[in-house]
Amino acid sequence: MENNRPLRVLVAKVGLDGHDRGAKVIATALRDAGMEVIYTGLRQTPEMVVNAALQEDVDAIGISILSGAHNTVFPKVIALMKQKEMNDVLLTGGGIIPEDDMKALNEMGVGKLFAPGTNTHEIADYIKEWVKKHRSF
Repeated sequence: MENNRPLRVLVAKVGLDGHDRGAKVIATALRDAGMEVIYTGLRQTPEMVVNAALQEDVDAIGISILSGAHNTVFPKVIALMKQKEMNDVLLTGGGIIPEDDMKALNEMGVGKLFAPGTNTHEIADYIKEWVKKHRSF
């Protein structure tokens, strides 16, 4: 990367979904790809995620959702990000999200969403490319 610092990514689990294996796999893969990863742990609220992202000055937020709450969580997080003028921070994520819901969330401003089994290099490359286009250091 052309940056003089590693990309910073916050990986979060929001709500009561207690399955964090996938989030930990992604966090490790992003770290292995040269990114600095902040993992918030389980049972975060959208407010906690956005506040942590602000405090950590991240380039991207990745939310792992397996609970079916994606149509509640992502709109709430994107609204909080807009309210705090985090317009150059990527909101991405993955989990069990039907294709139609992914499209609706993308139209709302959420970045690309990834299904289970996606190659972790694809996710890392997407984050790097998005940040290169949208963030200035």
